[in-house]
Amino acid sequence: MATTVWKGHLTFGLISIPIRLFTAARGEHISFNQLHKECHTRLRQFLFCPTCNRKVERAEIVKGYEYEKDQYALFTDEELEKIAPPSARTMEIQEFVKLGEVDPLYFDASYFAVPEEAGQKAYQLLLKAMEESGYAAIAKLCMHQHEYTVIVRPRANGLTLHTTFYANEIRQVAEYGQSDKVELKEQEIKLAQQLIESLAAPFEPKKYRDEYQERQRALIAAKLQGQEVATAPQPQLAPVIDLMEALKKSLAEKQAPPAATPSALSAEAPVGKKPPARAVQPISSVPKRAGKKATG
Repeated sequence: MATTVWKGHLTFGLISIPIRLFTAARGEHISFNQLHKECHTRLRQFLFCPTCNRKVERAEIVKGYEYEKDQYALFTDEELEKIAPPSARTMEIQEFVKLGEVDPLYFDASYFAVPEEAGQKAYQLLLKAMEESGYAAIAKLCMHQHEYTVIVRPRANGLTLHTTFYANEIRQVAEYGQSDKVELKEQEIKLAQQLIESLAAPFEPKKYRDEYQERQRALIAAKLQGQEVATAPQPQLAPVIDLMEALKKSLAEKQAPPAATPSALSAEAPVGKKPPARAVQPISSVPKRAGKKATG
């Protein structure tokens, strides 16, 4: 069941909407435990104080800010709670902007904003007005001891909220954007545009998957079955000598019908050995426990 990560009010003008926030997306990955190589026992990590030379319980921990080397100002949770801004409980819309004007570079985490029963009508009113006007809202939100600037936008019959990075958090890279150092020919640009058009397709998120995670699952399944895993094929990249020729070949390959080629992973195994497991085959579930785990 989804867990509420923030509860408060979304306000604009004199209208106040009680809402709850739920995490909209969560990364998935396979985690490997760290084991002792000798006995395959899972290693434990704990908090240790080198001065007292003993393990420290979480109840003994306080927060400290290092203002000089090894010198700390100490703070309790109650002290930090006292300085929490109004945005810790109330998310006030400060202005409305066109979503297309917001650089996606600023987007951080995403959340679903769900109204409480008492705020259903006001929520739908704001949602409908934003859908028809094409505007997104800018507001302030304090959560997890950090105040965010957030963007609230209509999506799939609801309001989705995105925390954003501040301008000073965006890194500057001197080498980025040095386009004036390169001269391009008009024909090169046209061929590149044709290649883009040949690869153009509607955005369908379900088409894309984490192939490395699938290979990890196949590796785990193969280990449990006592099999070997075939090596994943790697593309052979050659340096581009003639840009025009490379563009023309790329276009020709896109326009040619695909040729049936045997998979590089389907080579026969030596006699007397189990065949290698295909690392590209997705495996939906892997048993969590099957005797001792092996280290990755």
